[in-house]
Amino acid sequence: MIGLVDANSFYASCERVFDPKLEGRPVCVLSNNDGCVVALTSEAKALGIKMGTPWFKIRSFAEHHGAVAKSSNYELYGDLSHRLHRLVERFGAWVEEYSIDECFLHVNEQRTDLAALGREIREAARRNIGLPVSVGFGPSKVLAKLANHGAKRAPHLGGVCDWTAYTPEQQEVILAHYPTSETWGIAGRLEQKLAARGIENMLQLRDADAGAIKKAFGVTVQRIVYELRGIPCIEIEPVRKTKQQIISSRMFGHPVEDPDTVAHVLSVYAQRATARMRGEKSVAGLVSAFAASSPYADNYTSAWGQMAFGMPTDDPVAIAKAATESLKGQLRPGVKYVRAGVMLNKLSPAESHSFLPAFQPDYDRRGVGELLDKIHRRHGDSAVGLGLAGIRLGPAFEMRREMLSLRATTHWNELATVYAR
Repeated sequence: MIGLVDANSFYASCERVFDPKLEGRPVCVLSNNDGCVVALTSEAKALGIKMGTPWFKIRSFAEHHGAVAKSSNYELYGDLSHRLHRLVERFGAWVEEYSIDECFLHVNEQRTDLAALGREIREAARRNIGLPVSVGFGPSKVLAKLANHGAKRAPHLGGVCDWTAYTPEQQEVILAHYPTSETWGIAGRLEQKLAARGIENMLQLRDADAGAIKKAFGVTVQRIVYELRGIPCIEIEPVRKTKQQIISSRMFGHPVEDPDTVAHVLSVYAQRATARMRGEKSVAGLVSAFAASSPYADNYTSAWGQMAFGMPTDDPVAIAKAATESLKGQLRPGVKYVRAGVMLNKLSPAESHSFLPAFQPDYDRRGVGELLDKIHRRHGDSAVGLGLAGIRLGPAFEMRREMLSLRATTHWNELATVYAR
């Protein structure tokens, strides 16, 4: 059996972990520069607040109804996500980290009472991390996803749903209730193409001719048909695959018109992306960089460039230099740049590029990246930087995050305060 553990309203729930006063109140989490609503609790949804709505448009309305807005706290969310995934590993033979707030687990065959297992996971997540989760079980990933959907939306299930607990007749009623767009892996134009063939709900998709589906839509959709029948075709991947790309990109708090400042930004982003790549134990063969003005401005301007390495590397000096050099001569004074970013491409496992000492590149022997990581872990991300990245950041560079909560699990100087009654 396969289980899916999904944190409820993950970003907003993370905000509640160290601020109990937010329990029961409408909470909205905002995008970069406190722009749009990107996550919200059920209480905020009940007020009619929609995902993607610019905060400035609804601020007065939201505050009048007691809603609280929070700036995106990426470090807190990432750390609590890591803790949740490690906790779930206790309950399954293998675990696949599907996203920041979801993970699949392969249930030990000796476990027969899946509802009880789901309640154990929910209790452990709430007690040890403070996060509410929903748990769904099924014989395939698609059915586990569907069961989790039901666990979230049917209060009488108590946050846990076992697909196999339903009779075949009940399962058909449930599948007929859901349109194909609710199926994991089916959306947009594919939904429209299926509807043109008279397939409009999950039951019709399950009972469709698998061979005809493969011929018309490919093997991926055919696998979904089999998964809906309870035949597992999408394997759990307990080992994380090497990412294809790592991006470090942000909107600026204010427009930047000085090319040297943009180069400063690129250097910082390059070293941040490199640190993430080292955490994945990967190396990059290609670096891309870009900078752009607002797409809504009259004279939209963008710059883009890339540089390849003769040998893949994770050296922060080489990568930062490549990022800034790739845009050399393209950045123009007076252009109001509002966004920039660095992308690391052609990633591969670092262990796949080992050499005899005599042939090892100089940058691999220096160990600069590992030293930077140690300093940042001990003294914070702004303690030291290489080249332009070592210069103190200005207010125009930093994102606007005026409602940022404490990074209570990753920064000693931001530990939460506990009040005794």
